[in-house]
Amino acid sequence: MQQVEQASVVVLGTGGTIAGTAAQAGDNIGYTAAQVTVDQLLGANPMLPGALGGRRLVTEQVAQVDSKDMSVGIWRALAARCLHWLADASVQGIVITHGTDTLEETAWFLQALLRPGKPVVLTCAMRPATSLAPDGPQNLLDAMAVVQDPAARGVLAVCAGVVHGARDVRKIHPYRLDAFDSGDAGSLGYVEEGRVRWVKSASFEPDPVVNWSLDAIHLILDQPVWPRVEILTSHAGAGGAVADLLVQDGVQGLVVACTGNGSLHHDLEASLLRAQAAGVGVVRATRCALGQVLPKAGDELAHSNGLSPVKARVSLMLERLAAQATR
Repeated sequence: MQQVEQASVVVLGTGGTIAGTAAQAGDNIGYTAAQVTVDQLLGANPMLPGALGGRRLVTEQVAQVDSKDMSVGIWRALAARCLHWLADASVQGIVITHGTDTLEETAWFLQALLRPGKPVVLTCAMRPATSLAPDGPQNLLDAMAVVQDPAARGVLAVCAGVVHGARDVRKIHPYRLDAFDSGDAGSLGYVEEGRVRWVKSASFEPDPVVNWSLDAIHLILDQPVWPRVEILTSHAGAGGAVADLLVQDGVQGLVVACTGNGSLHHDLEASLLRAQAAGVGVVRATRCALGQVLPKAGDELAHSNGLSPVKARVSLMLERLAAQATR
C-alpha cells in the first residue's frame, strides 16, 4: 500500500507588528516591529498544536522587517518560497505573518502573480507581541483555521476574525484591532471558535494582469531590475511638475489617485498625457474610499479596473515586468 505523506502547513515569517516588542506591556504604539522570530512567535502560542489538527508545521523566516519598509526584493523572495511550497503535494496551504501597513499590497502581489489554487493566508497584528492583550496569537489561530478549510483558495487575509480576499482587502484604521475591511465587495467570511463561516466565495474576476504560466512567473522573478512605478494624487491646485520630474528621472509607470470618477486637475492631466506619449504607463484609480472608476468614451488614460491606487501600482509593475522579461 502506498504511504500517504503527512499533510503540512507552512508558515513564512516577514516581521511586522505581530513580531514586535515594546519596553512596557501597556505600550501599543511605541514598539519596535519585527523583533520576534516566527519560531518564537509560534512557540509562544499554547493553542497552536491543537489548531494544527495533527498536521506537520514547517516554518521559514523569509524576512524580518516593519512592513512600511517592504521591498520588491522581499516580495521576490516571498513569491519564490510560496512557489516552492505550493508545488509540494503534502502542503495544504501557507500562512504568512506580515505587518499591517502594506499587507494589502503584498496580498495583491501574490494573488496577481501566483493565482494559487491552494490557500495562502496573510495574518498580522495591531498590537506587539509584548502587549498586555496582544491580538497576534488569536489572529494566528484564525489563519490556521482558514488555511485548513477545504473551501479556502487563493490569497486571503485574516484579521480580527474576518476573512478578506486579496483583491479587496484594505487597511482602514491606524490603531483599532479590526483595522481592515473589503469596501463595497464585503468580507468573505468569519472565523468563529476555530471554524470558518463563509458568507461568499472569493471572486477572481478578470484583472488587469494575465494568468501567468509557471515559466512566465520564473522569468518575472528572475528579472534583476524591477520597473519603477510611483503613485501621484490629484487634488485642488495639483500641478504637473512632479510627474514631469519623475519622467525625467526614468520612472516607468505612474498611478494616479484621482478625484471622483477618475477626474484630474488639468495641469496634472497634461503632464500625464506627456508621460504616456513618452512611453510611461499611466493608470487612473480613485482616491475615494468606496467605488471604482467607471470608464467613459474618449478617455485617454487607462483606468485600474477597480483596484485601489496601491494595488493598481502592483499590477502596472507586473505588466511592465512581464513585458521586460519577454523581450
